[in-house]
Amino acid sequence: MASTMTSASTGRWRDAFVKPSALPGFGLTMGYTILYLSLLVLIPLAALILKAGTLGLSGIVAVGVDPRVTAALRVTFGISFLAAIVNVVFGTVVAWVLARYDFTGKRLVDAAVDLPFALPTAVAGLALSSLYAPNGWLGQFFAPFGIKIAYSPIGIFIALVFIGLPFVVRTLQPVLGELDSEIEEASATLGASRLQTVTRVVLPPLVPAILTGFALAFARAIGEYGSVIFISDNLPYRSEIVPSLIVQELEQNKYAQATAIAIIMLAISFVMLLVINLIQAWSRKRMGHV
Repeated sequence: MASTMTSASTGRWRDAFVKPSALPGFGLTMGYTILYLSLLVLIPLAALILKAGTLGLSGIVAVGVDPRVTAALRVTFGISFLAAIVNVVFGTVVAWVLARYDFTGKRLVDAAVDLPFALPTAVAGLALSSLYAPNGWLGQFFAPFGIKIAYSPIGIFIALVFIGLPFVVRTLQPVLGELDSEIEEASATLGASRLQTVTRVVLPPLVPAILTGFALAFARAIGEYGSVIFISDNLPYRSEIVPSLIVQELEQNKYAQATAIAIIMLAISFVMLLVINLIQAWSRKRMGHV
């Protein structure tokens, strides 16, 4: 009797936290998931927090309010946000072209989208810096007007756009492929203009995927280091990014300060990505997706 009551209470407790599913093996797979995430994510993050904790809360706050750190945070998150916005706009256009049109060289264009995935970031930085340097193929046309692209915040922006574009395109492309083009045709036959069809028929189902692509491109841009250090002059208070500042602290054996900067960066990133995910979940519910 006691074992039966215990099993019943255990079952009720489990049903309160786990949705019923026809698929077996939840306990085993959930245990593996927790173990895997702990080894790769949670334990390293805990070690990072413990190392930064040697400074104490006041020490971490002192590092966070340091003018050089705040300037690096402003450059990193500000330019990453702008690059993600640009990638969303042009990535949506690229994904639309690849998903809806057949043209000569389509496979070549499709493969070119993935180049930032395969290209080492250091090589990307060298290529972009040589291209946009004052004497580069493109930079030479801007130099006479006093516009400096490479070795400036503009160069950081270009590098982050370059490495973030595939995340938006590859997120949106399959969703666009699943949209029925007959809905657009029906909208047109009912008298809707092209702008109305795009804004009221095409874009609403894409909002969750657009937010996902934005989050991926933004997160990728925040942690970018290899390409930025080659196209930026890395001047403090002007074009220094947080990853570069962390590396400099490590080179000076200031491990606690470096981890404190990393913790601050991680906290800001977590809050921003959490907000994006909440907006994404809200948009999915509003559009009727589960």
